[in-house]
Amino acid sequence: NLKPSYSTPILFNGWQAQLVANGLQSPRGILFDSKGNLLVVQQGVGIIHLAFDDGGSTCLDVSKKTNLITSSNLNHGIALSADGKTLYASGSNSVYSWSYDASAVTVSDTNQTLVTGMSNDDHTTRTLLMSSKEPGMLIVSRGSNSNIDLEAEDINTGHSQIKVFDISNLTSTAQPYDFKSNGRLLGWGLRNSVGVAEEPLTGGIYSVENSVDEIDRDGVDIHQNNPGEELNYHGFLNSSTEDQGGNYGYPYCFALWNTSIPELGTMKVGSQFALTQNATINDTFCNNDRVAPRLTFFAHMAPLDIKFLPNGTEAFVTFHGSWQALPFQTPYLSSTNESRDRSDPVGYKLSTVAFAAGSPVAASDSMTAAVDIMANADNSNCPDQCFRPVGLALDSKDRVFMSSDSTGEIYVLAK
Repeated sequence: NLKPSYSTPILFNGWQAQLVANGLQSPRGILFDSKGNLLVVQQGVGIIHLAFDDGGSTCLDVSKKTNLITSSNLNHGIALSADGKTLYASGSNSVYSWSYDASAVTVSDTNQTLVTGMSNDDHTTRTLLMSSKEPGMLIVSRGSNSNIDLEAEDINTGHSQIKVFDISNLTSTAQPYDFKSNGRLLGWGLRNSVGVAEEPLTGGIYSVENSVDEIDRDGVDIHQNNPGEELNYHGFLNSSTEDQGGNYGYPYCFALWNTSIPELGTMKVGSQFALTQNATINDTFCNNDRVAPRLTFFAHMAPLDIKFLPNGTEAFVTFHGSWQALPFQTPYLSSTNESRDRSDPVGYKLSTVAFAAGSPVAASDSMTAAVDIMANADNSNCPDQCFRPVGLALDSKDRVFMSSDSTGEIYVLAK
């Protein structure tokens, strides 16, 4: 019977939700192990193991909390091998593995570094996804080094890319993969694709991307409602390379959300646009030479995770919420001012996207593809007095578990 310290969240379409854990330290990625217990990455702290007393539906209580790994390096990513006996987690520069015993709730005394060479000043999370369709294939997502990171235009820097690595090829004494020079490229020009998922029916790989802040186009400020956040598609992890390895636009091309921009032309929601028009970088280049998103979401909502129902009919997406800098974070601001990427906060909610036959049901220019299932009562209180969703995990009963990093909480949702 835990209660949040802020206004009770609003639920839609028959969903129920219950707060089942609090007092955590910035919980980010979450994952169920082979025994049905929840593993939680606490950013800058390590990984904990939560066992529940389960009364059905949303009636759960934490029966035992175990500190599994203590490490200030770990900040977001978490995955398990197909047999559940190897645990993977990431820091800003590297991906690590431990032997894991789900029954004893223990890990090996030492870990192995699997992938390295990913140090950034900004966007330091490294999302991990172990493929269910292609065992041993571990996806790693790396974001940009700044809001507009011009180094990302060079494929050799490894910035703003999603790659997959064959972990089954690594022995216990092998040298780790280097992110920049090794691995199979799924996509680049992806500013900060924190959420990555494998569609369960076809095995297609999707990601959700956080796009840029504070932009103008041809000298006109358009940052309030542009660019849109993106749902991108990256093909399959089998031998096919179709729809794979392309450039998705960043740092020069972005997805249009609000069409009230200078020189709109024939562009619509989801079209790729450039901030300026010159001989090499322009709207024509962006639309012809860069990969457009499958769906576009409202600007600045900050999607951080995506998880599919096992039957492939829905994908759940967490929207962490629009960015806000306080004066101490931005030295040029006075003590009475704040900087936002939007005047009115947006996001701070959990939504769902309908899928069929491995693809989104909505058209690529839809503005209603994301349907809310849980939201804060009043976004004007955000980010300080509201939940901020991050990680998602589905249990064997298809209940949706969701972490909120700013409030140190875990919710469960059921329908």
